[in-house]
Amino acid sequence: MSDWLQREHTGLKVERDGHVALVTLSHPPANTWTVHSLAALRDLVKALDADRGIYALVVTGEGEKFFSAGADLKQFASGDKGAAREAARRFGEAFEALSAFRGVSIAAINGYAMGGGLECALACDLRIAESHAQMALPEATVGLLPCAGGTQNLPRLVGEGWAKRMILLGERVDADTALRIGLVEEVVGKGEAKARALEWAHKAGKQSPGSVAACKTLVQSTRHGSHAAALVAEREAFVDLFDTADQVEGVNAFLEKRAAQWTNA
Repeated sequence: MSDWLQREHTGLKVERDGHVALVTLSHPPANTWTVHSLAALRDLVKALDADRGIYALVVTGEGEKFFSAGADLKQFASGDKGAAREAARRFGEAFEALSAFRGVSIAAINGYAMGGGLECALACDLRIAESHAQMALPEATVGLLPCAGGTQNLPRLVGEGWAKRMILLGERVDADTALRIGLVEEVVGKGEAKARALEWAHKAGKQSPGSVAACKTLVQSTRHGSHAAALVAEREAFVDLFDTADQVEGVNAFLEKRAAQWTNA
């Protein structure tokens, strides 16, 4: 059994479904984040990265109402700047680890995704929302700001105008609006997001894990650096795949008209 399955992960429940890890945010009543659950997510993602048998990751919330309501605001009530700095650092470590996960990450948004809850979904590669889901970055409403990637990741998905509506005006969007503006990739019925996300995750497992990791790095490189440099890196990454056993397996499986058997090697 994988080591990460045997460990306790504060505020998280973890299961394995073949080559997929299913992570459920579990901190009743609203699946809020604490510095401890953020550290647990950071460590878990690093462990999943080290497990060559895991190709995809699905994140969802426990219950029918909340994906995650974000940070537990009680930790900021005192105005302690040191506590704020630690929380911001933990958010950064957790969601940057999630964004850098080598496989495909999918958020199954099963309800309210507010503040740090939505930022968790933004750190994933793909997002599926249930029809009753609501999404917002309301931090400025309580004198704060999105510090877990919200001001950077949201505009890349929905454009600067909608990002400013959500962040500067505190607008909340429903699932249909989220789909229309590109915040999510699909909307499903209530209770169906996790199954759909697992379906996508298993579909990702049919791809070469090494190819997926390389492609993900290249796609995310468009967030920084020059187009010309990225084109060079793309060609080099293509050649580097010829050092892997999966490259030989993939091509030969196609030529032999059979399903490829990936070893992530």
